[in-house]
Amino acid sequence: MNARQDTTHVPIGTHPSARRIVWAALAGLTLLGLAGCSGGGSGDHKVGGEANIALPPLNEQVGGISGTTLLWIGLGVCLLGLGFGLLSYSKLHGLPVHRSMKEVSETIYETCKTYLKQQARFLMVLWAFIAAVILVYFLFLQHMGAKVLIILAFSLVGMAGSFGVAWYGIRVNTFANSRTAHASLRGRPYECFDIPMRSGMSVGMVLISVELFMMLFIMLLLPGEIAGPSFIGFAIGESLGAACLRIAGGIFTKIADVGADLMKIAFHIKEDDARNPGVIADCTGDNAGDSVGPSADGFETYGVTGVALITFLTLAVPNPSEQVTLLIWIFVVRVVMLIASFLSYLINNAVTRSRYADAEAFDFEKPLSSLVWITSVMSIVLTVVTTWWMLGSMADGLWWKLSIIVSFGTLAGALIPELVKSFTSTKSRHVREVVTSAKEGGASLDILSGLVAGNFSAFWLGTVIVALMGGSFLVASTGLGDMGAMSEVKWAVFAFGLVAFGFLGMGAVTIAVDSYGPVTDNAQSVYELSTIEEIDGIDEEIERDFGFTPKWDVAKHFLEEQDGAGNTFKATAKPVLIGTAVVGATTMIFSIIMALTDGLAATSEVTKLGLTHAPFLLGLITGGAIIYWFSGASMQAVTTGAYRAVEFIKDNIKLDSDATRASIEDSKKVVRICTEYAQKGMLNIFLGVFFFALAFAFLDPYFFVGYLISIAIFGLYQAIFMANAGGAWDNAKKIVEVDLDASGTPLHDASVVGDTVGDPFKDTSSVALNPVIKFTTLFGLLAVELAVSIGAGLLTHLLAAAFFVTAAVFVYRSFYGMRIHSADGPGDDEWRLDLPSGDGFGALAQAPISPASPESPQTPSSPTSPESVHRVAPQIDHAG
Repeated sequence: MNARQDTTHVPIGTHPSARRIVWAALAGLTLLGLAGCSGGGSGDHKVGGEANIALPPLNEQVGGISGTTLLWIGLGVCLLGLGFGLLSYSKLHGLPVHRSMKEVSETIYETCKTYLKQQARFLMVLWAFIAAVILVYFLFLQHMGAKVLIILAFSLVGMAGSFGVAWYGIRVNTFANSRTAHASLRGRPYECFDIPMRSGMSVGMVLISVELFMMLFIMLLLPGEIAGPSFIGFAIGESLGAACLRIAGGIFTKIADVGADLMKIAFHIKEDDARNPGVIADCTGDNAGDSVGPSADGFETYGVTGVALITFLTLAVPNPSEQVTLLIWIFVVRVVMLIASFLSYLINNAVTRSRYADAEAFDFEKPLSSLVWITSVMSIVLTVVTTWWMLGSMADGLWWKLSIIVSFGTLAGALIPELVKSFTSTKSRHVREVVTSAKEGGASLDILSGLVAGNFSAFWLGTVIVALMGGSFLVASTGLGDMGAMSEVKWAVFAFGLVAFGFLGMGAVTIAVDSYGPVTDNAQSVYELSTIEEIDGIDEEIERDFGFTPKWDVAKHFLEEQDGAGNTFKATAKPVLIGTAVVGATTMIFSIIMALTDGLAATSEVTKLGLTHAPFLLGLITGGAIIYWFSGASMQAVTTGAYRAVEFIKDNIKLDSDATRASIEDSKKVVRICTEYAQKGMLNIFLGVFFFALAFAFLDPYFFVGYLISIAIFGLYQAIFMANAGGAWDNAKKIVEVDLDASGTPLHDASVVGDTVGDPFKDTSSVALNPVIKFTTLFGLLAVELAVSIGAGLLTHLLAAAFFVTAAVFVYRSFYGMRIHSADGPGDDEWRLDLPSGDGFGALAQAPISPASPESPQTPSSPTSPESVHRVAPQIDHAG
């Protein structure tokens, strides 16, 4: 037993150190509440505007039909989309699967389920901080009474939505993986492709249908005067849920992935070796990071963009009739795009089946690419037709202007994935350059070539996004109707919001091709973990029970090829979502500007939005610093967690001749390590971001506006660079393993090292920047209004200082409280989180995991130390 205090079984918030931090943070919010109760506000700005929005009656005639009738039809389409998703779920669940593979996929699901339950409890802890700010502002300062309960209730609804679609995605993916693995045994690639594609489309249709249904429900069934509080609460809740699940999931999955991958170098074992206790955790992580994260993220992105556009139209368009018409148009177009996604899938599925149903081999990327392009073209066509029908009678050719602007975003949804493939596909020159570099230069040149790919991708994708936004600006500059003071500025902001809207129009397909990835990744793992080839009489059993003779070598090759295609299309969805976050953030930031400048009418306030105003300029500089802290903090959590995972696996892996697979208990302990560090890293990051937002908003509102713009711009390029560099390293390893069949060689070792560097790049830091940008911007609406309500003065600046110090504590803890233990300090063992033993982990809680320590002779100080390798070397020799 380690000499330090054992805190293994101490739940979150009950260890003295963790409890002190949580109580200190809550005490700070209590101080804010007391200040709010005594503050009179400056009275210079209109605050609380978003929550005070009242939707006008929606029965305006649009295209000869009542607006409410059109929205009710939309509600019905959402129910049909949900029905399609659930029907696909049922059919997938009924597909044949061998018992050995089904057992593995159910084990993966059980660990995923336990992880999600723990995340639900953790999410409620984080919600307490948001709820405290909501209460202080809306109850004590704005005196909104019962509306505060509506905001709180819908924030829980938003969180539940993000969490629910994430759970649905995990459930579908974790039984589609075993069905895909089983289908590969037939030796026909089409079935291997069809199952993950169907499961992805099921997730995409359910996600968009549920999100759109909830928003239409608010518009149609709730009184107009409580629509504002409902939308704001809903957006805050889903944003919080997405941030938590995306960040924690990204940390979890890469701890497991890095830990499992390093075993291939240390012991020269194969990919997804069943004897490796890290593989089950890796499979769980594939879903936590690549299924839960994107599902919650996509749900939140779709909703927050809609709320931002609703807020903009109700505040910026003075004519009530035009306001209603545009609101109805936005939601009808969303419904039409959902229909376009469904029809495109049916068309693409029919074409793919006719071309490849009997093929012995085909490029798995081609039908995925064609689906994206068919959806983009069909969405554009239907958008133009719908907009002409609904807005054709409006002045100044508004229908064709809005059609073009939205189409810029829809085109981006197809064009950006094509560009991403140029840097991440197994067929791209950049990825092959990574492999070529590694042949002579080892891991060093492998890593350098990946960095080159990431940097070039940031240039090209950034240029394309700017070009599309610039095109929308040029169209908007011709006029988008009367929007009151400084209409030209409002036209541009509206255009940028519509580009983000167009990005998300084909959201069902974007999520579908993204969800294809975790299924194909898991399918390969399920195949290996099932050890199906070693079952006595397996050929005869499959012939008897399923009516075909298995083709083992062909099956494994197809699964590996599919995994490469899945890696590519997981990479394509990331820039689409981060691009949406940045483009959409402009609309939300503009809402803050509108509040600060009295709708741009206060000229003296508008001038503070320039580089000549020092606080605004300083805010621009500060945002970049936060992006780099966040990137480092999230990777630090992966690094330390992976160290612990590697340490545990090396101490417990069994590679002797009698071992066929790792024990379930050891696999669960690795899952526990991943969950512990994911939550610890998430808590530090979330509270840092949370208190920085309060600190900078209270310091100076214009400083905060500059800060928000800065994190959006820095975050865009950092995310694209990291995502595509990581994708290049990932698929370079896949080329080495599949095309070159060079597993176990020095080239493979070099490619694995590059992939482990890229893992937190592409699946932790880059993807989490999306919800961080949106959460900070959305929460910033509330933070600025809170600061302005209290009023500028000594109290506000003292609170800003207190919040900054609190944020700095979490910045400090994100490294110094998370660092790998060494002889100079206690490292990351100040406190631990617990997964209750009665929640699915069984014996997991019975054996505490001792950290590495120079004082502990049983544990090496480094996971790659000679002592560690020597300890297992006899087992390797005996096994080999």
